[in-house]
Amino acid sequence: MNTNRSALWALLGVLIGFTLPVAACIGVTLFLSLGLAGLGNQTALSPISAVHTSGPLDGPAVAIIEITGPIVNGRVSPLSAADSAAAADIMDQIEQAALDSDVRAVILYVNSPGGAVVPSDEIYAALQKLRIPIVVQMGDVAASGAYYLSMAADHLIANPNTLTGSIGVISTFPDAHELLEKIGVEINVITAGEIKDFGSPYREMSPEEQAYWEELINEVYQGFIEIVADGRGFDAETARSLADGRVYSGRRALELGLVDALGYQEDAIAKAAELGGITGDPRVIRYQKFSTLSSLLGETFLGLPAGLPPDLLQRALSPMLEYRWIP
Repeated sequence: MNTNRSALWALLGVLIGFTLPVAACIGVTLFLSLGLAGLGNQTALSPISAVHTSGPLDGPAVAIIEITGPIVNGRVSPLSAADSAAAADIMDQIEQAALDSDVRAVILYVNSPGGAVVPSDEIYAALQKLRIPIVVQMGDVAASGAYYLSMAADHLIANPNTLTGSIGVISTFPDAHELLEKIGVEINVITAGEIKDFGSPYREMSPEEQAYWEELINEVYQGFIEIVADGRGFDAETARSLADGRVYSGRRALELGLVDALGYQEDAIAKAAELGGITGDPRVIRYQKFSTLSSLLGETFLGLPAGLPPDLLQRALSPMLEYRWIP
């Protein structure tokens, strides 16, 4: 009898020992597949939560959306330790504000040196579609692309020591041809089209290519000037006179009409509540992206690097137009 029991226990142990790893593999695979699906579906809305910050727990609200760090394409990894204002994440929050009937106004907290042209414009366009008042509260820096998207707001508040402006366009091209010559590396490039390899780091840029790119940059720059003129009520000449790429302190920006007031978060909340028709102490919420377990597992198993902007490699290797302040 004892022998039979021992055999049963041994068999049970074998079954458990086999079943647990299989079950664990199935569970990890399920979570991983969900995470990969979320990562691959760039059109799906990321989960957005509204965190209560101050004021009543219900009723009409002012929502805070943060633009912090360089403005980049796509989404930020939930494992990233670096601040980046990823366009898709920001637009999710803007859409959430539009859908939330309790939200009567938005505070756009901007602390960014700007970034790529396209995501800056995408965020600006999404803000323009928002049918509730927008108040910009500027932090340490609200420059270039960050100032560009601020033009969608109804009221701009800067800290007296904010650095803002930097109205202009920049593009950088690494040139490694002399280094490659020194170490004896030759890159063979075959193209169809005279300037198909324009901006290549393997050779020196010709004067004709520089002129071509300057023309393109001036076209984008003109669009920036028009956005500022429209957003601040300037004539074209005034807007252009301020658009030489320099940054201004908050105090100087107020004198020049680039912002509407100097102040702090409480001033931004009061102004947003006023513009949103909220009487009394407003409910203040802050939108933020939260990560599901499956998305965390997906990125962990994929080995995606944490702490890096999502388009870092693209910016390092490809010619880009940027509304960015580079001190």
